[in-house]
Amino acid sequence: MNLKKILIFFILFFFNNTYLYSIEPDVFVQSTVNRASQILSENITKKEKINKLKFIAKETVDIRGVGFYSLGLARKSLNDAQKIKYSELFESYFLKSFSSRLSEYTNPEINVVGKEFLNKNYTIVNSILIGTSERPEVKIDWRIYTKNPENPLIRDLIIEGLSLARTQKEEFASILNSNDGDIEALFKTLDEFSKN
Repeated sequence: MNLKKILIFFILFFFNNTYLYSIEPDVFVQSTVNRASQILSENITKKEKINKLKFIAKETVDIRGVGFYSLGLARKSLNDAQKIKYSELFESYFLKSFSSRLSEYTNPEINVVGKEFLNKNYTIVNSILIGTSERPEVKIDWRIYTKNPENPLIRDLIIEGLSLARTQKEEFASILNSNDGDIEALFKTLDEFSKN
């Protein structure tokens, strides 16, 4: 690779992330975690970190898709107004949950180590959260939705074999089951979490 090509690559990397995202799911994941890691290592307030992490999540996660998957079969009984309300509540819930947890880390180092093409819609990207003296090494697999290859999106994280989306789905099912399937009870739970 000559100097001109190297220069073009760095310009694209720093100023046009959408170009990177259209290359390969593993490059998309690595660039995403690099962006998050850079934010977490900045000398700014926790609130500022959270706001920046929320911005990355909105760009890279299929929040709507994750939300309706998490709702399970209950999504089929929602009317249009309830679907809109749920999408809004879930996005607020997800962004707060995601950014608050991630902001506790200081400069996590995640390295992509492989990928598995499942079909035209999904690729699993394998990565490792490098261990430190405070935490062990952690295996993280990313389920990437690639139906639109120009805009891959994260649909799930599987941490040491545990699917976060499936866990979320089970939690929501438990709330609904405890309230005779009343969707308003789930709405209230999501709303209260987001406001606290």
